[in-house]
Amino acid sequence: MARTNLNVGLIGYGFMGRTHSNAFLQAPRFFDLPFQPVLKAVCARSAERVKGFAENWGYQSVETDWRALVARKDIDLVDIASPNDTHAEIAIAAAKAGKMVLCEKPLGRTGAEAKAMTDAVKAANVPNMVWYNYRRVPAVVLLKQLLDEGRFGRIFHYRSQFLQDWTISEDLPQGGQGLWRLDVSVAGSGVTGDLLAHNIDMALWLNGPITEVTAMTETFIKQRKHTLTGKVEPVGIDDASLFLCRFANGSLATFEATRYARGHKALFTLELNGEQSSAAWDLHDLHRLEYFDHRDESRLRGWKSVHITDGDHPYMKNWWVPGLQIGYEHTFIHQVADFLQAVGRKEQAAPSFADGLATDYVTDAVLKSAKTRQWEKVEEA
Repeated sequence: MARTNLNVGLIGYGFMGRTHSNAFLQAPRFFDLPFQPVLKAVCARSAERVKGFAENWGYQSVETDWRALVARKDIDLVDIASPNDTHAEIAIAAAKAGKMVLCEKPLGRTGAEAKAMTDAVKAANVPNMVWYNYRRVPAVVLLKQLLDEGRFGRIFHYRSQFLQDWTISEDLPQGGQGLWRLDVSVAGSGVTGDLLAHNIDMALWLNGPITEVTAMTETFIKQRKHTLTGKVEPVGIDDASLFLCRFANGSLATFEATRYARGHKALFTLELNGEQSSAAWDLHDLHRLEYFDHRDESRLRGWKSVHITDGDHPYMKNWWVPGLQIGYEHTFIHQVADFLQAVGRKEQAAPSFADGLATDYVTDAVLKSAKTRQWEKVEEA
């Protein structure tokens, strides 16, 4: 089937820029898509570095001003992989220019920013999506299918963690390239918006809306040298964030994220307990789904470890033979494939900006509750 070229303009060339570029290149090689992504332009402030990135990934041109990229007539899709404080302005401008818009998470630094972005893509009626890539892990998609089939019955509990350890050193500075996530003015928050946003998006997708939260956060190191100013300045982000919540379906949940869990680099876990079944998943073993069904014969009842590699598992028929697994980068490839297929069907892919807004409203409530030390309602998206 002939494919229509779709010219991609990427803004940002860091870690996420690499994952996105790889996804645009690989998706049409493994999935039957109506569009052929063309790496038309990449934009970043450093002309020398962005030129090297473009040469390595095959981008046809470079820009150093994102406004110039958005204004180009030969750009169909704007992909935002730049720091959080740039998301809103770029996305709104791209939507007004009639471009498709993909944006890294979190959508906005606050719910208010995310609302403005969501309103902009809605008013322009342009396809949009937020890069919550973990929704595209085959094992998690299988879990979603089992939930939709009603195998769990009533849901009682949901729990999730995201643990890292890379900011423990007091000598680590804040701000600037590579460390902007420690600068509250750029990031918006710490682990709440960076790590827990993934857990929250996943939970909203699997278990429905969150109605209220009670939270606590902590900043363990109160001052750090700022890379850009050279001065020791207060740290405004949260290093750890924990909250309890209630879902609209009546279930209870616990969430935890920290960058101070020594020995953990990216421990993202979830467990869901229902009336009939339970399931658990761990990013460190992402191709496995742990599943328990109380309806099994009592003599053989127990947890099953399902290896997600067969052709009847989500996405896997597009990859290798059964028994051979895939990895982190494939989640981005799946997201590109799903987005382009949805555009071809004139449908809105998920997670949309509206979904990203729902997550940002939860993180807003978490940060507010940590300050008020009270239960806080979550605004409806």
